[in-house]
Amino acid sequence: MALVRERYADFGPTLACEKLAECHGVVLAKETVRRWMREAGLWIPRKQRPPKLHQPRNRRACLGELVQIDGSDHRWFEDRAPACTLLVFIDDATGRLMALHFTATESTFSYFEAMRAYLEQHGKPVALYSDKASVFHCNSHSVTPGKGVTQFGRALYELNVDTFCANSSQAKGRVERANLTLQDRLVKELRLREISTKEAANAYAPHFIADFNGRFGKMPRSTFDAHRPLRADDDLDLILTCRVPRRVSKVLTVQYDRVIYLLEDTVANRSLIHRYLDVFEYPDGRIEIRVNGAALPCVPYDRLSEIDQAAVVDNKRLGHTLQMAQVIQAQRDDRRASGSPSRTNQGEAPRPKERKVGTRKQRELTREQLNEAILGTARMRVGSVLKSPLT
Repeated sequence: MALVRERYADFGPTLACEKLAECHGVVLAKETVRRWMREAGLWIPRKQRPPKLHQPRNRRACLGELVQIDGSDHRWFEDRAPACTLLVFIDDATGRLMALHFTATESTFSYFEAMRAYLEQHGKPVALYSDKASVFHCNSHSVTPGKGVTQFGRALYELNVDTFCANSSQAKGRVERANLTLQDRLVKELRLREISTKEAANAYAPHFIADFNGRFGKMPRSTFDAHRPLRADDDLDLILTCRVPRRVSKVLTVQYDRVIYLLEDTVANRSLIHRYLDVFEYPDGRIEIRVNGAALPCVPYDRLSEIDQAAVVDNKRLGHTLQMAQVIQAQRDDRRASGSPSRTNQGEAPRPKERKVGTRKQRELTREQLNEAILGTARMRVGSVLKSPLT
């Protein structure tokens, strides 16, 4: 223990045990070192440490100076509909609800929709205060384009709105407490009005906000409204989008989210070969390829498209080939690219993190598997011919 006191007094038991073995040849169990350090007063177990204090801070002085935002996943419609997410915008200075938006999940596009409604109604706030969800904070810098800036952060930067991420839920306690109040009051109001869809709830939200703010809103210390109006060059259609750079191939194609976009063969487009263009994806699902402020005409070719059964029936000569393609498609991993934005706001199901059992990527299909699909469809066609009645 004298050695630990002298050199490793501020080390944890596990690290001190490792250094004793590496540097001094003293091999001890880490629990032994932990007990000795606890008895010597060099280590305090976590359960015995005093809890961290989160003292309240003063409200901001002006309306719109700081807006806390959060998403609350809850059974807002109780048993009348599946659980969904409510996006909550609350002003720090007054405690007023500024916006409520019901959506399927807490995604970038959902926040774009809510943010657009907020900006058109109130203007631009000075700053937004959120948690470290992947919409606001780049949790994995290697997979996020733009050197650690999320799509939501990039959009707010273009709008000159600051963003801050809280290190704990207590730091943004105003919106957290508002969520608890909403999970009580708003759920009952929706029940009394027999509202069971997100669309109807979003239509009712302004009436609830007005009643809530009349009951619980506070007067700010300053009468100045810190919201700023939108400028003439603030094009929300272009700003509130997911934007990623893509390189034009030598055959005038651009690939985005497992879809190949074919550009027209023109002199102007040929000059773009091997250059990077911006692919814009809008909250409503539209996708544009833009360069120098203009959209380029293109034709999409979806590599994950599926063959319709009617096509197999109509094409008698290609029936066997189309049936074989259907068998291959059933074994294909049809998930979109992992870095693509969530599209639950458009009605799509959340993207599964793991592939389905028995599926594989298109490049993982082997020749043996293709031959097995050919033989299998051939046997199915022969069996159907034998079962058909003689005419």
